[in-house]
Amino acid sequence: MSSADLVMPWLQLGLLAAGAYLLGAVPGGLLIGMAMGRNLLQYGSGKTGATNTLRTLGLPAAVAVFAFDLAKGSLAVLVPRLLSWPGEAWLDIAIGSAGAAAIAGHNWSVWVRLLAGRWGGGRGILTAVGAMLLVHPWVVLIAAPAAAAALAVSRYVVVGAVAGALAGLAVATLLVELQEISPWLLPGIAAWALLVIAGFYDSIGRLRRGTERRLGE
Repeated sequence: MSSADLVMPWLQLGLLAAGAYLLGAVPGGLLIGMAMGRNLLQYGSGKTGATNTLRTLGLPAAVAVFAFDLAKGSLAVLVPRLLSWPGEAWLDIAIGSAGAAAIAGHNWSVWVRLLAGRWGGGRGILTAVGAMLLVHPWVVLIAAPAAAAALAVSRYVVVGAVAGALAGLAVATLLVELQEISPWLLPGIAAWALLVIAGFYDSIGRLRRGTERRLGE
């Protein structure tokens, strides 16, 4: 294998990750809000995802953001499948990297930085779900009830989100053991879960201080 053959996959992986980040960073909620005369960064949680869109702009806008954020995650992990890679392991690593980059972009958007002068974005849940639906839908189908149960018991959104992320990672790990998912995908899926949890860093801080509001309060 020539040096060019060794360099090209890494270059392609880097460009893919950069493109996935920029895709994930497109703040659908912020753009829709600006079109409707409201800056989501100045309302509610200050996030640009579907939940704050629902509270601030109403159901139709929230549905649009919901679909848009899901599509970002799905498209990010679809693109690697359209490219040529040296082997299946490379493809799986590329899928994991692209999904992680899109979630990071959603949570810490460079476009929000350019538009508003500060870093901002969403929580990453829907972008991660969109990516996971294309990798293995059963992970979402099992993790979602776990998240709902944790939310119902605790009435903290952050607890439900963290429970869902960890449940999803646990299910993915089991599917690797059952040879339903490639082990080369697992590091990427773990990064997706951690990035979702990191997206709730502010809520986690308030929860530790005892100042986080329960659902409905």
